[in-house]
Amino acid sequence: MKRRALLVAGGLAAIPAARRAYAQGPTPLIGMVLHGTHATIGERVDALNDELRVLGYVDGRDYRSAVRWSENRPDALPVIAREVVRLKPAVIVVITVLAAQAVHRESKTVPIVIAFGSGAIKAGLAASLARPGGNVTGVVNEGDYLTEKQFELINAIAPKATRVGLLTSGRGRGVVYDDVVAGARKASAAFGMTLIELVAVNGDEVRGLSEQCRRERCEALVLPIDPFLQNLRTEILALVAELRLPCAYGYAAFAEHGGLISYSPDILAMTRRSAHQVVRILKGAKPADLPMERATRYDVVVNMRAAQALGIKFPPAILVQATKVIE
Repeated sequence: MKRRALLVAGGLAAIPAARRAYAQGPTPLIGMVLHGTHATIGERVDALNDELRVLGYVDGRDYRSAVRWSENRPDALPVIAREVVRLKPAVIVVITVLAAQAVHRESKTVPIVIAFGSGAIKAGLAASLARPGGNVTGVVNEGDYLTEKQFELINAIAPKATRVGLLTSGRGRGVVYDDVVAGARKASAAFGMTLIELVAVNGDEVRGLSEQCRRERCEALVLPIDPFLQNLRTEILALVAELRLPCAYGYAAFAEHGGLISYSPDILAMTRRSAHQVVRILKGAKPADLPMERATRYDVVVNMRAAQALGIKFPPAILVQATKVIE
């Protein structure tokens, strides 16, 4: 009898809430199409949800979410993009311009917010940063600028290094890859370096680069922003450790997990900023009229343990720039 009374009381208590929800209309759905794995970039989803909560939107109360991961497989992006679009979301958040392209091919009307990515204009997703003009907006970074800064770091840390390997997936042509290579060629020429292009798209290929690096006599490495490689942190760090070469990374997480140094935008800050655009869209704003924002904060993370293992002393100018020092 007591259990039945509790059930009845619970049911009666739920009636006003149900009526309020009905009066307010259906809870909006926020879709997420994420190129990567939860293990490596799941904190970005947490950052998005945390900022939405700060803005008064709580998952399960003020919105529903549908999160889909590519598991670092580019061929999965069209599949999960189609799946999320069919759910008729109010807005779709994407990580990487590649994911934005996949969703954009499925819909030219569902609002798309890029939480992190490079090359949106070059990919034809927006007319300009100030006035995107379509159904895509977001917070973006610049691949060429980032890569140039990484080469500057290598030149400061290892000034005698003249043969520098650029590790990319070789994919994303017409988007981030073009910007990255343009920045690398410009910087390597300015510092009198020979640029050696190293290409890998999965863990096995990363491990296979060891022989090429030795054959090409690489003296340093640069890992730029690359959506195909961001989730291969373990394999890439193992390769660099085996080669015992200084490497500048485009993701802070690489330096935080044993890499020498990184120069990158504050990715979590970018993700939080994208939450503000999501809320504006939920309130009726059109992506066409929402200017794309640029990353405003860039972090330098230095790993003193990695430097000691390589016998490298960071110049004072580098340490002054560092926003995080790992002892």
